[in-house]
Amino acid sequence: MTDMITADLVDLELDLSAETKEAAARSLAERMVALGRVSDLEGFLGDVAAREAQMPTGLDGGIGIPHCRSAHVTEPTLAFGRSARGIDFGAPDGPADLIFLIAAPAGADDAHLTILSSLARQLMDAEFTDALRSVSDPASAAALINGDEPAPDAGQPSREEATEEAPEEAPAFRIVAVTSCPTGIAHTYMAAEALENAAREAGVELVVETQGSAGFARLDPAVVAAADAVVFAHDVPVRDKERFAGKPTVDVGVKAGINRPAALIAEAREKAARGEVTVDAKSPSPVDGAGESGDGYGTKLRKWLMSGVSYMVPFVAAGGLLIALGFAIGGWKIDKAPSVAEHFIWTDHTSWAALLFQIGGLAFAFLVPVLAGYIAYGMADRPGLVPGFVGGSVAVTINAGFLGGLAAGLIAGAVVLGIQRVRIPTVLRGIMPVVVIPLISSAVVGFLMFLVVGKPIASLQSALTDWLEGLSGANAIILGVILGLMMCFDLGGPLNKVAYAFAVGGLAHPTDGSLKVMAAAMAAGMVPPLAMALATTVRGRLFTKTERENGKAAWFLGASFITEGAIPFAAADPLRVIPASMAGGAVTGALSMAFGCTLRAPHGGVFVVPLIGQPLLYLVAIAAGVCVSTAVVVVLKGARKTAPSGSGTETGAETGAAAEAADTKRVPTAA
Repeated sequence: MTDMITADLVDLELDLSAETKEAAARSLAERMVALGRVSDLEGFLGDVAAREAQMPTGLDGGIGIPHCRSAHVTEPTLAFGRSARGIDFGAPDGPADLIFLIAAPAGADDAHLTILSSLARQLMDAEFTDALRSVSDPASAAALINGDEPAPDAGQPSREEATEEAPEEAPAFRIVAVTSCPTGIAHTYMAAEALENAAREAGVELVVETQGSAGFARLDPAVVAAADAVVFAHDVPVRDKERFAGKPTVDVGVKAGINRPAALIAEAREKAARGEVTVDAKSPSPVDGAGESGDGYGTKLRKWLMSGVSYMVPFVAAGGLLIALGFAIGGWKIDKAPSVAEHFIWTDHTSWAALLFQIGGLAFAFLVPVLAGYIAYGMADRPGLVPGFVGGSVAVTINAGFLGGLAAGLIAGAVVLGIQRVRIPTVLRGIMPVVVIPLISSAVVGFLMFLVVGKPIASLQSALTDWLEGLSGANAIILGVILGLMMCFDLGGPLNKVAYAFAVGGLAHPTDGSLKVMAAAMAAGMVPPLAMALATTVRGRLFTKTERENGKAAWFLGASFITEGAIPFAAADPLRVIPASMAGGAVTGALSMAFGCTLRAPHGGVFVVPLIGQPLLYLVAIAAGVCVSTAVVVVLKGARKTAPSGSGTETGAETGAAAEAADTKRVPTAA
């Protein structure tokens, strides 16, 4: 750290030149400017103020750590000031007398960020801060911060030595923790250090995952599995949060991890003692954990593709529904309306229809770039975004469509991963993420998409479009059956998403065939939850009380085209619910295609029926599939037999109901 702070960057009488945190930051920043560490004083101070506005940087114990990453910083730098009077940085316990201004370049390399994070951990050591309060000259202060001069009482055994000398005891309690902050330089690591210290004092075994600017290494799954509780101290979303589901969890801001770590550990223990657990009902983000080291290539590929599809769907839903509303209000010629930026009449309904249509068209235009960008993101994290979006845009330009987006995303992710494997000199690491990787990867992906793979994919996309357009008779019905089976097989899972993405992809360049495919996919996806809702209504005895309650909600979920509404039923009885759902979905898909129903909206369920071609026949197709699924699930559940009890037999749901009743009445008996 010797090149990050020198005596010229230390002010032991900061209170003579500064009374406020803004003045303190300016005074210390001027020292950085004088040494050429900061190129633009006002620009840098603006970045410091912006970071301060996100969250005060004052900490308990009289410490202030204003910090930021800024394009105006030429090299990672640390300045230290001491104020006898104290300066308010927003800490709960009052003004700070030790002020550290941390400046990191926008593209700081991992090594420097690791050094800065080490300093953040040191600040949680009382011996270190006491030594800074008693040091008498700037050179000694700089040496102390650099680690060149031992703190007082160095003769005493260190915390690590004391820990080694203490007799080993089996840990009574295990905690895993995650810390993170917006900048990922200081608070992230200070919270980790504070939690580790508090855990050590409490006799708790704690392992921390710091999700900082230098990246992060995921905790070993075995460590997470063995943990008795979880502590999140964060101000940005926790990556791969689903790993910790099902455990007692304390979820707070990062400053709470710094200021009251002992209380958080105590709270975690109390929650574990009460048996409280956190169940994350949301589906895991496809990006989080995409391509874990233990996954096979097929699993990784599926995760990468689902990453892109997941981020694409909101654009599809928003854009598609706006386009559909534009058609509904303004008629089928609304796509010929002039730009609303040049021609808009406030009292004319067609102008409003044109506005909705044109906004939807712009949102829909992001479909392929977002798909490609987030496939690359799933593969290579943030460095994959730029080449992914560039490749997706090229796919749109050359009319490669949905298939081109898939290819562009995979190519972009692979190119970035290849660049990251090249050994880079230390001096170039700082510009890798902001200049080198985006530049090289975008050029390579653009070249491949324009001149190598793009044209063949565009031809394939054109052939697929022509095939869909020419579908009729038996071929169309067979496709409807296949779509119905896929939509209902895993109820919102990967196969469902593949079928849905295939249907949505056709809306980018709508034809009569692609609109039929979209209609069949949505109709089939509505069947499972509606069928389960109907089954719980007509044969409630076959379902538990909880399932009957879920059935009430499934009416609305199914009507809204939320296939996941059937998941609670499938999870409880997959061997009966899934085949029944697939049977109904296949019938609905086939009938929708046979009836020639079309759909311009990618979502909406029964609420977009007015926008559907052949709406009455469309509802007939859905009703037929729902009846088939209901009949099949009722027959399968009714045919299920349990082991004889006495002279009679019971069906599965009746057995479940009896078990429920028994559980509520059961009392302990003596052995």
